[in-house]
Amino acid sequence: MTEKKDLGANDHVYLIDGSGFIFRAYHALPALTRKSDGLPVGAVAGFCNMLWKMLDGMEGDDRPTHLAVIFDKGSKSFRNEIYDQYKAHRPEPPEDLRPQFALIRDATRAFGLPCVEVENYEADDLIATYARHAEAIGAEVTIVSSDKDLMQLVTDRVGMLDPMKNRTIGHDEVIEKFGVAPTRVIDVQALAGDSVDNVPGAPGIGIKTAAQLIDQFGDLETLLARAEEIKQPKRRQTLIDHAEQIRLSAKLVALDLEAPVPEPLSDFALPERVGDGTLVAFLKEMEFRTLTRRVGEKLGIDVDTVEASSSAQVPDAFKTPALNAAAPADAPKLSVDVLPINHDAYEIVRDMPALQTWIDQIRERGWVAVDTETTSLDEMKAELVGVCLSVEPGAACYIPVGHVEGDGDLLGEAKRADGQLPLDAVLEALKPVLADPAILKIGQNLKYDLKVLARYGVDMAPIDDTMLLSYATASGLRSHGMDALSEHHLGHQPIPIKELIGSGKSQITFDKVEIEKAARYAAEDADVTLRLHKVLKPKLVENQVATVYETLERPLIPVLAAMERTGVHVERDVLSRMSNAFAQRMAGLEAEIQELAGQSFNVGSPKQLGEILFDKMGLEGGKKGKTGAYSTGADVLEELAAQGHGLPARVLDWRQLSKLKSTYTDSLQTHINDETGRVHTSFSLAATSTGRLASTDPNLQNIPVRTKEGREIRTAFTAEKGRTIVSLDYSQIELRILAHIAGIDALRKAFHEGLDIHAMTASEVFGVPIEGMDPMVRRQAKAINFGVIYGISAFGLSNNLRIPRGEAQAFIDAYFAKFPGIRAYMDDTSAFAKKHGYVQTLFGRRIHTPEINSKGPRAGFAWRAAINAPIQGSAADIIRRAMIRIPSAIEAAKLPARMLLQVHDELLFEVEDGAEAETIAIVKEIMETAARPAAELSVPLTVDAGQGASWADAH
Repeated sequence: MTEKKDLGANDHVYLIDGSGFIFRAYHALPALTRKSDGLPVGAVAGFCNMLWKMLDGMEGDDRPTHLAVIFDKGSKSFRNEIYDQYKAHRPEPPEDLRPQFALIRDATRAFGLPCVEVENYEADDLIATYARHAEAIGAEVTIVSSDKDLMQLVTDRVGMLDPMKNRTIGHDEVIEKFGVAPTRVIDVQALAGDSVDNVPGAPGIGIKTAAQLIDQFGDLETLLARAEEIKQPKRRQTLIDHAEQIRLSAKLVALDLEAPVPEPLSDFALPERVGDGTLVAFLKEMEFRTLTRRVGEKLGIDVDTVEASSSAQVPDAFKTPALNAAAPADAPKLSVDVLPINHDAYEIVRDMPALQTWIDQIRERGWVAVDTETTSLDEMKAELVGVCLSVEPGAACYIPVGHVEGDGDLLGEAKRADGQLPLDAVLEALKPVLADPAILKIGQNLKYDLKVLARYGVDMAPIDDTMLLSYATASGLRSHGMDALSEHHLGHQPIPIKELIGSGKSQITFDKVEIEKAARYAAEDADVTLRLHKVLKPKLVENQVATVYETLERPLIPVLAAMERTGVHVERDVLSRMSNAFAQRMAGLEAEIQELAGQSFNVGSPKQLGEILFDKMGLEGGKKGKTGAYSTGADVLEELAAQGHGLPARVLDWRQLSKLKSTYTDSLQTHINDETGRVHTSFSLAATSTGRLASTDPNLQNIPVRTKEGREIRTAFTAEKGRTIVSLDYSQIELRILAHIAGIDALRKAFHEGLDIHAMTASEVFGVPIEGMDPMVRRQAKAINFGVIYGISAFGLSNNLRIPRGEAQAFIDAYFAKFPGIRAYMDDTSAFAKKHGYVQTLFGRRIHTPEINSKGPRAGFAWRAAINAPIQGSAADIIRRAMIRIPSAIEAAKLPARMLLQVHDELLFEVEDGAEAETIAIVKEIMETAARPAAELSVPLTVDAGQGASWADAH
């Protein structure tokens, strides 16, 4: 038993909101996770993991002297005597959670921690009383909870810690939440009420208005006494008519500072070592193998020698002896998340009562996995064929709404298949559920489903995306597609789509698939997605990337969905004219090339080109590959062109025009949507390892800008009549991040003073004055500046600058000698990657480097990728943070502006004429401060802005 220790002014008390932990744990881990004997233990597992992680991380100054876990005793408190409707609308705890309440108390005691609860009082009241007792003594208090009701307790000595987001909540955070200081939180809550706890408040008055009123009148009683002075008639009458209801609400939200606490603070003294054999025995009994092993290793206990405790008795109602009946006798017992898929258990919903049953289940649980089946991968054209739902692993359904039979009649209209619900009726029933903020919608690559449903006027929020859960935890390690995730995490290979729709010329659309076959495939998607969610969501906390997911991944989904649906206006006629011009210039180049060759040949044939260059013309440097043909890649042709040979130089020009024509001026015309007249690219959130977005169908991020012809293509991207294209682009953001991370004072100084960074580098490295500098010298410094970010070698630099390799190496050596911090950054980053298997951005994103310790040709690539990843990844995170903030800022300012594109460091907007300056000012401010408050850079971020009738004009 822990020795009592009287509290003093230098002590630090942790008060853990145990009830809050329970519900977070329950929703974070698989709801039906059970022991082999059938006992539900998902919440217990989550609670134990959260508690151990917190205790294990307490070291040095962060370690409290006293700690206790506080629980609600029951569902009723003295507040129900004041107001019998208090919390009346809260549903009963889920059936599988009830037996876990007692187990969680047992877990707390197994950790050797005080477990405090008092009849007729809520945990918040006990926390409030203990906090005030500790504060009166002069001790510091940390309340471990994210519960907004506890924010009224915050003072200079009492703070809060949100354990899931690892975020401290102090005076400023309370003001951010409520608009008032902690001492006035009760007043604001009394006015605003609380629908969750059924606190009535003042009808029609929300947090924002309440804060304004309290700020104006000082406190609640003064406001009510002077309500006649309020200018707005409706608001004035509301306060007069409901004054007593508001005062009642104040009593309900005010925490009791004098609750009858059963144990003194001195009983909460935290021992130097938390946990012993009792804890290991409890964890073994719960069958938490991973945590048992982890705790045992930390405590130096051989877990194999500890017998499991037998305190946990399983109620018969929760025993499920057939849980693993479907598995072979010699197979390992599986948790519910990896139970074999049973396609025959899936339901086809064919009538409205059956659909209502599913809706009722969704509302009861508070979550649902959702997937849509459509006629196309193009969300702007896709028609809804069916909706899939899953509420528990193994419990899934398919709602067919758009299946057809046959190939259609003479008018091209196929007959609607029997046994389906009307689309409008299904959407009308699902719409409130999908938009309900209290119900979590779970999906795989949900951006697609958001865009499809938006075309039918259906919004979906809040959301969780299993693809991005995987991406946040395993970027750089594996594919994040559903089939790959299912095989990796669940050991299950889903039905391939090709089995249903075929491939090639015989491929059909999903609406022509038989409903029964479609249901097996579609419902499986929802089922697997839900199972993946229950496996992947807890990994955010385990891998310390919950903040990455919550601040950089999840909130970007609706932003990109809206941006993609908006699209960008593209002039078909401009592209068509460019295609014709490119074709004519290519024909001229072909004639010139064939004249130089002395014969006709296919310029587009690498084999024929190689024979002309190296056999007929006898140029040096010809190398044959495995096929026996000469290599004629760009590097080979560039080397020959640099030697003064005209033919390879003309071929390079021809290839560039050919690529521009086929990839852009021809292809982009096919991507113009007939309905909108706009191109709607799709941004992939999980396609790169560093967090950079990738653009596909079509790729609008790779349009060349270094050549005149490439820049011409951007003239086709225009604003509609009465609007202007606005571009905002980060200036040298990756170099700025390098200067910050590597701590290069000279670079930092140059950025602060707004100097020409490349000229400054040339001056520092080559010892030449900036004034009158030879442009070639500046170009060399620029090549090194940008090349070093990517770990450029002497070979690469020599190719870029067309200089001898020895000279290039001398440049690089001089660069590192002048800026030793960059070499130190590279060495430190490489060493960290080799030890941990990943590197991190400034915002905590983990980019895994699985090949960093490899040998051979891949080793150099892995090294360069590792040193570049924190820089490129941090830049990607910064623009993500900006993009997430911009839509709400534009909406708040009521600006007629729409975000269209993101091209790495640039954002493109379409703005009504006359609103350009205000839009630029607001967006520029957001972009330049986007790193804060998560990262305080030692260099300024600057953004260049431009505007014009087209994308080209905006630069």
